Amino acid sequence: MQYKATSPEDYINQVPEERQEALKKLRKVINANLPKGFEEGIQYGMIGYYVPHSTYPDGYHCDPKTPLPFMSFASQKNSVNLYHSGIYAIPKIHDWFVNEYPKHCKRKLDMGKSCIRFKKVDEIPFDLIAELCKKLTPNEWIEVYETALKKT
Repeated sequence: MQYKATSPEDYINQVPEERQEALKKLRKVINANLPKGFEEGIQYGMIGYYVPHSTYPDGYHCDPKTPLPFMSFASQKNSVNLYHSGIYAIPKIHDWFVNEYPKHCKRKLDMGKSCIRFKKVDEIPFDLIAELCKKLTPNEWIEVYETALKKT
């Protein structure tokens, strides 16, 4: 589902009421645990966290006017989805998350390359997401990103 939001608050206010509290909590957990230097805003129609142009003037290679994306979340038709670039780009973080997930949630992990889908908002593992947020600083993410770009 696409929302035409202009701010994270606006986004949350547009999602179905039964998901709003979970999204507010998810946002609070991310903001409390993401290392300093990332900024929050709307990116790609979702609540996004990115490296601002003031830190990384080159921006995202696909569209240099866009700040370098890192993490985001969205309310979709059947789930709340969390996107984390580190899970996609760094096998060590991916493996850590996959191994830790069963310790925090009874439901089977539903995950794509960078997308984690939560079909039940009352089963979002907020403590695990808090730990995931701490795994990369903006400078570490820039280094991973630039290394990947050089390989292509």
